[in-house]
This record gives sequence, C-alpha cells and structure tokens, in this order.
Amino acid sequence: MDAQTLRAETFKLLHERDRAFVMPNPWDAGSAVMLASLGFEALATTSAGYAFSLGRPDAEGALSLDDTLLNAHQIAQATTLPVAADLENGFSDSPDGCAQTILRAAATGIVGGSIEDATGHSGDPIYAFDLSVERVQAAVVAARSLPFAFTLTARAENLLHGRLDLPDTLRRLQAYAEAGADVLYAPGLRTADEVLAVVKAVAPKPVNVLMSGALKLSVAQLSAMGVKRISVGSAMALAAYGEFYRAAQEIRELGTFTFTDRSMPFSTANQFFKV
Repeated sequence: MDAQTLRAETFKLLHERDRAFVMPNPWDAGSAVMLASLGFEALATTSAGYAFSLGRPDAEGALSLDDTLLNAHQIAQATTLPVAADLENGFSDSPDGCAQTILRAAATGIVGGSIEDATGHSGDPIYAFDLSVERVQAAVVAARSLPFAFTLTARAENLLHGRLDLPDTLRRLQAYAEAGADVLYAPGLRTADEVLAVVKAVAPKPVNVLMSGALKLSVAQLSAMGVKRISVGSAMALAAYGEFYRAAQEIRELGTFTFTDRSMPFSTANQFFKV
C-alpha cells in the first residue's frame, strides 16, 4: 500500500468512529507541521487563510486553481497526516469542470476535498438546485475513478451567503448525500438545533461542522450530537494574524515590545522544523 492510499484509508476510518475528530486548518506547510506535532489526526486547507498569506482577500478569483493545488501539495508534503483541500466551487460552473478539479487535486497528494454550491457571484450566490446536484454527481464519479478512497465532501453554502433557509440547506445536503458525497457540510450553522437537524437529515452519512464564528460548542458536545468531523476554517489563521497585528500595533503606537513576553521561544519554534 503506497503512502497516499494509506493516508486515504486512515482518513476514511476517522469518519467511521463513534466520536468526532478535529481537523484543523493550516494555511501553509509551517502551520501544518506545528498542528501535526500536537497530535491532530488529519488536516484541511483553508482558502481564506492561504489567501491572506499571499496578501489577497478571501474573495472570488483571489486564488486560482493552480494556487490552491500548490498550497494543498505543500501541506500534504509537510506531514504524514491525511490532508483534505478546500476546493471552493471546483473552480468551475460545470459538472465536468468539478470532476477535472477532483482529479487534479488528487495528484497533489491529498486524500479528500470539498465542492461547494456557491457561485462566487454576489447577485446570484448559489447554484440552482439541479445543477448543484449534477456538480456533486460529477465530482463523485471522478473521486470513485481514483485508485484510492478519496473522501468527497459536499458543501451547502446558503447560510454563508445570506440565505438563512435551513429547509433548503437540508434538502440540498440530502440530495448531495444521495448523489454519493461521503461527507456533508453546511458552514454557518448557528445553533445546536441546526447542527442536530443536519445530522438527522443525512444520517448515517458523516457531517462536518465548522466551529468558527457564532457557534460555540465543544468537541464533546458535537460528538454527542453525532457530528463526525470538526473544522475551524480560517479561525486559526485569524488567531495568528491577530497576535501579529497586536504586536505590530504595540511597537507602532506605544514604542514598547512587551509582546515578546508571550512569544514562542525561538528554540521551540525552530525545533518544529528540524528534519
């Protein structure tokens, strides 16, 4: 069994356990190495965190498919952990384009990825229902054609785009599950009741929950609800950038350097990256 196949099988089995696992989101190879050192069992990329690291906003067109695949490859090569990629809307409106993106993504060394139903256009932010399902179906066919168990996640993006329509979100997730998606994901859930509604709607398929923003639940609470996977999106990148910005503000506004009292020692940081 080659390394990618082994990672893929490991990732698949994580979703079959009777408890949730946390899949944090590094934005580069260095943050991936640090997360792996803490004992996390899998990692996922973050398009927002990566865009910020390139000096770009998290917006339509900020990252190309080539950008995204390079980042996924660098993170996948940085550790031995399974890595899943945020593949946005597949960088294509068409089902065939989504399929091609899955095939190209698999060549980077990752073992999973997500396709969302957001168009990237503010005037019409969500793909029509039938087209959304067709896009997932095409991605599933591509994933199943691979020589290893690629875990495909289908994302329903209503709640992130001002469409606070939980029934339509559940309908979409159910359709994506029937189309063959391995994991279902509706970022932007606001309450425990909404989380439970998603879990029940697609059972027994595993659900990913984004713990970022208004939703504040523990790993234990989410496990008890039947959630299998927890991600944090850009939250950790924002935490890192927030501390960096506060340190710079202190220097610029106060002319002091007390932030160094809470900085990680150089020797500790350097140790993470020794080969």
